[in-house]
Amino acid sequence: MDEVARAAGTRCGEQPREEPSSVDGATVSVYVHAPFCARRCFYCDFAVKVDREGGHEAWLQAISAEWDQARREALFSFPEPLQTLYVGGGTPSLLGPGAMGGLASLIGPRLLSHPLLEWTAEANPESFTPAIARAWREAGVNRVSLGVQSFHEPSLRWMGRLHGSAGSAEAVHNARGAGFRNVSADLIFGLPGHLARDWSDDLGRALDLGVEHMSLYGLTVEARTPLGQAVAGGCERVASEGRYRDEYLEAVERLTGAGYLHYEVSSFALPGRESRHNEVYWSGRPYLGLGNGAHSFCKPLRRWNLRDWEEYSTSVAQGGSAIVGHEVLDPAALRLERIWLGLRARSGVSLASMPARADGVTERWIRRGWARAEAGRLRLTCEGWLLLDALAIELDEAVTSRKDME
Repeated sequence: MDEVARAAGTRCGEQPREEPSSVDGATVSVYVHAPFCARRCFYCDFAVKVDREGGHEAWLQAISAEWDQARREALFSFPEPLQTLYVGGGTPSLLGPGAMGGLASLIGPRLLSHPLLEWTAEANPESFTPAIARAWREAGVNRVSLGVQSFHEPSLRWMGRLHGSAGSAEAVHNARGAGFRNVSADLIFGLPGHLARDWSDDLGRALDLGVEHMSLYGLTVEARTPLGQAVAGGCERVASEGRYRDEYLEAVERLTGAGYLHYEVSSFALPGRESRHNEVYWSGRPYLGLGNGAHSFCKPLRRWNLRDWEEYSTSVAQGGSAIVGHEVLDPAALRLERIWLGLRARSGVSLASMPARADGVTERWIRRGWARAEAGRLRLTCEGWLLLDALAIELDEAVTSRKDME
């Protein structure tokens, strides 16, 4: 997401600490979906297409067509350079060395000229080669997000991952060799007990990578996935709530003890390395999504694209729309979303924005260790984050007659 080498006054790959400013109403964040994967993971419900080669020319053509359409719309305006660009998947590293340079060309130098631009691209360790890493840096990518998930070989095989236990360290080595100084690693917790995965060992090996950011995701069961079908058929059992909780809390203790800031329910960063792109989502600011299955938001409108790659690419190639659905959020939905997004982040929600009748709810949360009140904000603790969805609904019900929250 960060257009590295163009960062005026900063060393290549490093970013100043100041936060960028933006023009009111401007869209300063773009997500681009790269759908190709060499294999679909056992638990995956994302909009992916199994293709071991990827198809970066067809991908760029489709993204270019949708981008041109979006630029002609009144909904999303780009009067200033982008602040964040995020290429996710799927597996963007399958697209080959030329894909990010091609993306930079179609977006254009003006929009990629912000000195604080954060340009992230996701990669799987087995396809993040030295050549890919160098090409991404030359194109302007300055942040890499690696799908590590685990270091335990049986767990990796069970998930359907293609890299081995040493693959993640090699991928980080490739990133460092190309000059990346902002690397994130994803880990999954709450795997089935029969895998005998040692979560403590995985955390230790993740810390040994020395990355600037980590994201933790509890394994979830989606009905349409092979995992969902196996659980429904009684062939697979997920982790108990107790083990899910214990693994999450152990990770919090280990990572914060190592100097990472726990700035969002699933996100940990060394100081100054928080994901600015994700913070756009959490703050409710507008963003444009390009690619099959991508979502866009410009208050109060949320819309989403065709999920199937072939349908999407055919439609935009013929001058048709990528959009398959939308919703206009009413005041009640916007209020609940603001509460949920606020509670999931370290910033919390404003106590001054809540009516007195909510005091009983917040006081009970504080007594139970689910929240704390600091500097006029209500912030969830780690224990509270484990109950995020239920707490957000409870607080929304307590303030339901309020039409707006800060």
